[in-house]
Amino acid sequence: FKKMNDAVKKWTGELNLGEKIEINAVVEKLCQAFNSSPFFQHNAMQMRVVDGQLQAYVAMQPHLIGNMQYQILHGGSTATILDSVGGIVAMVELYKRATKENFEQVSMQVARVATLDIRVDYLKPGRGQYFIATAEALRMGRKGCTMRMNIANDEGKPIATGIASYAY
Repeated sequence: FKKMNDAVKKWTGELNLGEKIEINAVVEKLCQAFNSSPFFQHNAMQMRVVDGQLQAYVAMQPHLIGNMQYQILHGGSTATILDSVGGIVAMVELYKRATKENFEQVSMQVARVATLDIRVDYLKPGRGQYFIATAEALRMGRKGCTMRMNIANDEGKPIATGIASYAY
């Protein structure tokens, strides 16, 4: 249990909860935690909040290309981006339901978020200078959720969509 509390503090830092949970501060802490991840840095992935919505921003990099002739984003990279944004938005949705009284318990759920299943539909070749992925909750349950994710290129053209189930 002590180990889990330490893990929770890594996600949330030392937030002053006050009377009400400030969800924007929690989301910023999540973004900071993921943006400092070596995996996210290697994949040029950055979580950010734009117009109140969390999104993944990925700049095209040579190591993300799957088709060298056409310079197309690798399908595995696309799936990784969708899975990442889906899981992190699921974490945000969990925190939105938190109260001051159950914040630590919800934080432990957040620390356990794991992908159970993901389906990706590739709509167009992944061409672009950068890609933006977003997610929305379709269902939030007691032990898991279902998320819908979308990724588009720098021209706003949809590249892929996905649906995933996450346990917590």
